[in-house]
Amino acid sequence: MKEEINQLIRYRMERAKEAIAEAELLFSEGYIRTSINRLYYACFYAVSALLMGCSSAKHSGIRSLFHQKIVKNGLVNTSAGTLYNRLFDARQKADYADLINFEADIVSPWFDDVKALVKQIETLVIKENSSFC
Repeated sequence: MKEEINQLIRYRMERAKEAIAEAELLFSEGYIRTSINRLYYACFYAVSALLMGCSSAKHSGIRSLFHQKIVKNGLVNTSAGTLYNRLFDARQKADYADLINFEADIVSPWFDDVKALVKQIETLVIKENSSFC
């Protein structure tokens, strides 16, 4: 069972990195809204890997667990929580709201922030090698 969980964690971390690459490709072609979706999912996959074993059927539940178990306990810096919230909200607007546009110069710094968060979570997953739930 432990190996299955580790395999799923590795898979989700791989998905996070893949989503970043997709976001970069989409952004470079001018698909800013869709790149926001992929940036959010990069964080979501990484956070889901970190929270393996926690149960939540909604994205808002994963976000809440991330803040309760990870950010609040100082396992990542508070700016990681702020980034996750920003991407959660931006993805909702980009995917579902009408007449919403995002400026490239506002979104472009998010790439480095997302990469740093995914790397931080990957390090934490490797270091802890256990569930936070």
